[in-house]
Amino acid sequence: MEQINDIELRNEAEADYRKTENAVREAFWNLNVPGCDEHYLTHVMRNHPDFIPDMDFVAVAGSEILGCIMFTKSRLRNAAGKEIETATFGPVCVLPEYQGQGIGSALIRKGIERAREKGFPAIVIYGDPRNYCKHGFLNGRDCGISDSEGRFSYALLALILNPAKLSGQVWHFHGSEVFGIDAEEARKFDAGFPPKGKKATPDQIVFAMQCRAYLEP
Repeated sequence: MEQINDIELRNEAEADYRKTENAVREAFWNLNVPGCDEHYLTHVMRNHPDFIPDMDFVAVAGSEILGCIMFTKSRLRNAAGKEIETATFGPVCVLPEYQGQGIGSALIRKGIERAREKGFPAIVIYGDPRNYCKHGFLNGRDCGISDSEGRFSYALLALILNPAKLSGQVWHFHGSEVFGIDAEEARKFDAGFPPKGKKATPDQIVFAMQCRAYLEP
């Protein structure tokens, strides 16, 4: 277990579940879209076959969950049909009042360390490069990794942990199906939390633009 200024990083326990979901909700609310559904994703992810329990970490201070990072199995497939299992994290977050203290970076480092220990050749995610390039992530194009349709997304990022496993080939990324959540089920789940106002922001427009942006082949 890692201590950062009296903050402990450890695997999530069942007793943490609701606190973790609340932390995720608070961190993502009105961030990328009005409201959020990442807390519902957190809820359903734990029971999905792709979930990796020993790569599910929380940052804790006393009895409070300050943030988390969760991993699922994903895969890369080449033109010959060969598949390689990779790891993908998300959600990763920190409560707004604790952001800027290095907690999120510590959670990411913890996840990368565990991925190396488990022998994953790469971690592949969708995210803002400004948040992840400092951890060694590159755009998928620079790693020979496209999305499932062969396009190079601005937001598709990869950290190569074992270059020999991927070098000299072009790979298509396939994430876990758990990310295709049901919007109505997410709405019902959110109804069990204290009401929060939804609002649109300019940053959400930027996020939508990033999601639609692709690089030249």
